[in-house]
Amino acid sequence: MQLLKNFKFIFSRIGVFSLILLLNSCGSLPKIPKPDWSKPIEPNAQKRAQQNVRDGKGINTNIFGSNKGKGEFLFASSNPMWKAALETLSFIPIANSDYSGGVLITDWYSEDNPNEAIKITIKFLSNEIRADGMIVNLYKRNCVNNVCSVKEIEGDLIFDIKDKILRKAALYKNQDDVVARENQPKKIFKGDNE
Repeated sequence: MQLLKNFKFIFSRIGVFSLILLLNSCGSLPKIPKPDWSKPIEPNAQKRAQQNVRDGKGINTNIFGSNKGKGEFLFASSNPMWKAALETLSFIPIANSDYSGGVLITDWYSEDNPNEAIKITIKFLSNEIRADGMIVNLYKRNCVNNVCSVKEIEGDLIFDIKDKILRKAALYKNQDDVVARENQPKKIFKGDNE
């Protein structure tokens, strides 16, 4: 009986100690900004709420780092860089495309000479429209007497491909922004016309 009491005592202390360690290891909670008391406050709560909406203020429920409601989409049709790259490479069959991995790989492409072909790979490092947001590699295959060799090519063609993708992506982004502004619902508040 005494042994059982000793076990309960030891395990209860271990549990409390573990709880203290667990709570201590949590990061700091988000800081709530202090209000500016120097400005006069509108006494009407409804007008205050309307002004906060106009100013883009509100309650931030993102205390745990969730991206819900931030407008970040996880499908390829919403990414201007991805769409621009697909359109730029539309003259070559795509051998592999992995949006979640951020990789586009074309098939070998040859125009006139079957002994020479090129392959393009694009690795996306960011969803932002930036020159350093992607890596473009160009490979050339030469075949002589059915013996083929492949080597990576560096030069102006890579720059041209990147430039074309970035220009198209910027156009897509501008078009998406215009459509988003046009489709944004107008905020109408009771009492605005009074």
